[in-house]
Amino acid sequence: MTSSAELLEIAVTVARRAAALAQQRRYDGVEVAASKSTISDIVTQADREAERLIRGALEAARPRDGFLGEESGGEAGESGLTWVVDPIDGTVNYFYGIPAYAVSVAVVEGDPDPATWRTLAGAVVNPVLGEVFTAYEGGGARLNGTPLHVTEGVGLDLALVGTGFGYDPEVRLKQARFVAELIGKVRDVRRIGAASLDLCNVAAGRLDAYFERGLNPWDHAAGALIAKEAGARIGGLGEAPGGRELIVAAAPDLFEQLDPIVQEYYTRW
Repeated sequence: MTSSAELLEIAVTVARRAAALAQQRRYDGVEVAASKSTISDIVTQADREAERLIRGALEAARPRDGFLGEESGGEAGESGLTWVVDPIDGTVNYFYGIPAYAVSVAVVEGDPDPATWRTLAGAVVNPVLGEVFTAYEGGGARLNGTPLHVTEGVGLDLALVGTGFGYDPEVRLKQARFVAELIGKVRDVRRIGAASLDLCNVAAGRLDAYFERGLNPWDHAAGALIAKEAGARIGGLGEAPGGRELIVAAAPDLFEQLDPIVQEYYTRW
């Protein structure tokens, strides 16, 4: 039976290869292939090419596993494991040349549903900064091999909090209203534009907390494990695990302060 550590090695290898490809295509010139949910929700040719690379490599290494990718959808496997992939998280950053995009590769046990899965390993690679965030279940989180731990002992009033916004204008307005309510209660708010990196930044202590509504499974599969293995508490709406309705990540002491505020607003939503 393949261990979680061995699965992580596969995740890192394919994520590094895809990240190198994405970075090269950025140098070559970005070509927008299509729009998805709105005209501003773009897909580049590099997104598709990177996912094809990842999918092919995983099929060769783990032919019995399932796959769920942002660009090519899902396919059930026979092993009980599924690879959950975002070939370029932060595509708009990528399009504009902002150095905050990443390849995210995770492997989960069970159905590819955050409400039921168990994440075994994950890697998030930012090729511009040369950063490789990794974690496997029970093995801790690392950045380029150095162990990570969330920042503890930060009160809500001194917390630097990350978040993100959806592509639908009405959704964005609702999210902005909550930020307007929250910003006077915290040190400041950051909107970086790549959920996987936001979660890794919590793990690295670059953000004290992060919350967002509307994420897809591939947006947070690897990053949530990395944050959790670095000591973060991860929660969703109500008693649900983190998922599309809501994800909140912070050190346990800060989570207890921030989560009720976030819950109150998103319950009203």
